[in-house]
Amino acid sequence: MIENLPPCPKCSCEYTYEMNALVVCPECGHEWVPAEGGAEGGDTAGALGVPPAEGWARVVKDSVGNELRDGDSVVVVKALKVKGSPSGIKAGTKVRSIRLVDGVDGHDIDCRIDGFGAMQLKSSVVKKA
Repeated sequence: MIENLPPCPKCSCEYTYEMNALVVCPECGHEWVPAEGGAEGGDTAGALGVPPAEGWARVVKDSVGNELRDGDSVVVVKALKVKGSPSGIKAGTKVRSIRLVDGVDGHDIDCRIDGFGAMQLKSSVVKKA
């Protein structure tokens, strides 16, 4: 058991607690493994076993393997059925200004499609334009 628990590396909350081998923040829910032997000054995020914010972003690739980023334009590669709509989204529909999100069931693109409105798409059904 650690006597002086470190503050949360994400939100700097002081009220962290131990849960088995992890340290947990009650405010933001972040969990991490504390460093062996404690952290003396310097880079506390690296010492706590938390990866640095830069360079650790999730990579999302389209159906042909191109890396997607926020703001990209994509083209739908196969026809998609849309619940509640008599016609779906046709293959070849261009979608501008996408936003990458941690969606549900693999839906990792948040976008607005003309004629349909806001919706989420899977990266496996689009190709970078």
